[in-house]
Amino acid sequence: MKTLEVDLGTRSYPIHIGTDLIDQPNLFSACEKASSIYIVTNTTVAPLYAERLTKTLEKLGKPVRTIILPDGESYKDWKNLQLIFDDLLKFGADRQTMLVALGGGVIGDMTGFAAASFMRGIRFIQVPTTLLAQVDSSVGGKTGINHPLGKNMIGAFHQPVTVIADLNTLKTLPPRELSAGLAEVVKHGAIADAQFLDWIEANASALLGCDTNAMGHAVLRSCEIKSAVVSADERESGVRATLNFGHTFGHAIEAGMGYGEWLHGEAVGCGMVMAADLSCRLKYISKAEFDRLTKIISSMNLPIVPPKFGAERYMELMQVDKKTEGGKIRYVVLEKIGQAQIKSVPDAQVIETLTATGAA
Repeated sequence: MKTLEVDLGTRSYPIHIGTDLIDQPNLFSACEKASSIYIVTNTTVAPLYAERLTKTLEKLGKPVRTIILPDGESYKDWKNLQLIFDDLLKFGADRQTMLVALGGGVIGDMTGFAAASFMRGIRFIQVPTTLLAQVDSSVGGKTGINHPLGKNMIGAFHQPVTVIADLNTLKTLPPRELSAGLAEVVKHGAIADAQFLDWIEANASALLGCDTNAMGHAVLRSCEIKSAVVSADERESGVRATLNFGHTFGHAIEAGMGYGEWLHGEAVGCGMVMAADLSCRLKYISKAEFDRLTKIISSMNLPIVPPKFGAERYMELMQVDKKTEGGKIRYVVLEKIGQAQIKSVPDAQVIETLTATGAA
């Protein structure tokens, strides 16, 4: 097992990465002062891991309940968030109750938002079971739900007290979900560590085969990169926004297609191709570097051609983005491989990218 720290002063917390971690009650020591523990999971993950986690948590001598939500991005909304509150209120949860998010990014985001909101804030633990959640969404305290007009536009910053990434849970992921998670792994290399991107390129087969050693390194390095950025800029007032490389275009794809049609990682992967094309047009990276990054994304079995909504529709969708300031869309572009920046770009150049990539 490897452990690293997200350094946020009194709100710092550990990220544990290893195998069979779900079965280790000592890793859940933050629950020892809880009055009760509620596992929040979904219909897909519950049959796989809920009973195991319940047995582990019961060893701490606390009552444990499980809340099971429907599975999928389309359920990341007010209606299903309310199911968590309904259960907490019905069964007498209080300010000492601990929530445990067992699942992927949707479950982690919704559980975190529930924890941020219930009785004005209670503690929660992240137990991410998808690659995307382990390398990205479980770390950093971003919580929330989707709105029909924009992804993740309603939420709060609320840090977990622990993140427990059990690599063995990745073995039950469908290939499509694994590839979606690899998009965020590639992103971390592209924006922050050129040598890591080299490693990803060289180890694509091992990653797609869910080799435990390869996954361990991918999760650890991704979490190191993200935790360093979060520690420097918790509330995304500056450098943290670079973690959204590919996301402005990607969120537009998700909203335009309807949440759940494309997996988040698929949309981000394709969005990175679009953002890299824009970076090339701005003469930050070369055509050869753009082609190489596109090839790496494609090698992860991710789409590289966006849906054809037309330029006007894409611009409309991207206007509803958290990086938009004063009505101007701000894009994350690559200054070079391994280094990103946030930039306002003339619409004409963005439309050139939309046209060149097949979106318009």
